[in-house]
Amino acid sequence: QVQLVESGGGLVQPGGSLTLSCAASGRQFSISDMAWYRQRPKNGRELVASITRAGISDYASSVEGRFTISRGNAKNTVYLQMNTLKPEDTATYYCFAQATQDMRKYNPYWGQGTQVTVSS
Repeated sequence: QVQLVESGGGLVQPGGSLTLSCAASGRQFSISDMAWYRQRPKNGRELVASITRAGISDYASSVEGRFTISRGNAKNTVYLQMNTLKPEDTATYYCFAQATQDMRKYNPYWGQGTQVTVSS
């Protein structure tokens, strides 16, 4: 199994910034794509940003220009820098990764989620 552990959530005022981190661990694994999803109250889970192993990123239109996704040098960590936060960004944020442990089949893995609350 590959474990994903998120950190960095919290309470921030509108217009503020937060950085989320996600670290993968496990036995002999390799990760291809990583992403951040979020789930707002009464909404389904939605893709916020994704990044390939090569560093190609993509963003939801609602966060483009405000959020930046990046990966660590070892490719097993992913970050989400969130700037100019709005109350509608309030959600539980989940880390996602496509990973393989047999170097053949990739499976989806999720973190446990970290709460981000934007409120004055």
